[in-house]
Amino acid sequence: MAKRPLSLHVRIPPYRHPRKEWRKEVHKAVQAKMRDSGISYRRTDRLQLSVKLYLPEPALLIQDVDNRLKDLLDALQGRAGGPKKVRALPQLVPNDNQIYRVVMEKCLPNKNSGDRGHLSIRKLATPE
Repeated sequence: MAKRPLSLHVRIPPYRHPRKEWRKEVHKAVQAKMRDSGISYRRTDRLQLSVKLYLPEPALLIQDVDNRLKDLLDALQGRAGGPKKVRALPQLVPNDNQIYRVVMEKCLPNKNSGDRGHLSIRKLATPE
């Protein structure tokens, strides 16, 4: 039986306020890439994320990675604000407790980035 594809790389929009609008934009980008790639995540999948968030100079010094990570995790779960039990958007990852490893970096955008960051989702790499 062929393995299901679980690796996904998405260019995410630049962070902007209000954060719930950014969550919606991230969700839209990830959802489109998942649809085009034929990828879906199940509740039993163990996943890892890699994130590179480009921020301009003032924001680079102010934005906390833990807050932006929370926004990304909420976007993947279909949460864009409002009560926790209400999902305004379809779930892309059923639950963020499936994410076992995260590497997140914030940095200045390079000239080719268009200020769009990177989000990679893949199966958790387990030690041999």
